[in-house]
Amino acid sequence: MGMKSQMKVLALLAGTLVVLLIWANQWSRPLPIGTRADQILVDKSEHRMVVLREGRPLKAYRVALGRTPTGHKEYEGDGRTPEGSYRIDSRKPDSRFHRALHVSYPNARDIQVAESKGVDPVGDIMIHGIRNGLGWLGNLHHLIDWTAGCIAVTNREIEELWRVVPDGTPVEIRP
Repeated sequence: MGMKSQMKVLALLAGTLVVLLIWANQWSRPLPIGTRADQILVDKSEHRMVVLREGRPLKAYRVALGRTPTGHKEYEGDGRTPEGSYRIDSRKPDSRFHRALHVSYPNARDIQVAESKGVDPVGDIMIHGIRNGLGWLGNLHHLIDWTAGCIAVTNREIEELWRVVPDGTPVEIRP
């Protein structure tokens, strides 16, 4: 490969890198004051949560899930994150974790399935920050699935979600 060809390849790679960095920076910027989400979509297989407004993504977050992330939550203590349609039904400022948005698990279907199996579906499922005192972990927290079935983000991210996600917001958790 000649010098000219190598220079073209390097220029193309450099341009691609710049575009990727700009795109990544777009998702890391804080959402503007006054922004309101009207839906949350969690994709467990990709460990990603997206907040949306009128069907358009506002921002994506990398998440940690329950320590047994595959499969739908069946009973309290199984370590799974539920799958299905829920809502943010309350918030907990004094959580053991840096703030928490409570997810309306279990829904009627979850209760019916659990009863048919003779187990208790009850469990506090939250979208929350990092355990109090461990906030310094930051983005390292999502390297492993460590929650009891909740959806975890960084403390900075839960602060943003606390601000932009009103109670009643639908939450769709997909496998």
